[in-house]
Amino acid sequence: MKASQFSDAQKAFIIKQGEDGTSVAEICRKAGISQATYFNWKKKYSGMMPSDMKRLRELEQENARLKKIVADLSLDKEMLQDIVRRKI
Repeated sequence: MKASQFSDAQKAFIIKQGEDGTSVAEICRKAGISQATYFNWKKKYSGMMPSDMKRLRELEQENARLKKIVADLSLDKEMLQDIVRRKI
């Protein structure tokens, strides 16, 4: 996944402009983003401070890492159970 060229503070500022009443089209034109990007950010980060955004990103990365570990361990367990079944 490509890293965003916008910092968490910039994303928060862009979302805040929309909440203050500026039109979405104008915000997107000034920021150089699509309206879809704006609405995705709004859905994901609305009401968050930049520190909250950073924490959310860290938790998502940790969650992905833990899911990978669980998948690897489940596969190992399945292989070992298969070996035990063959020997019996």
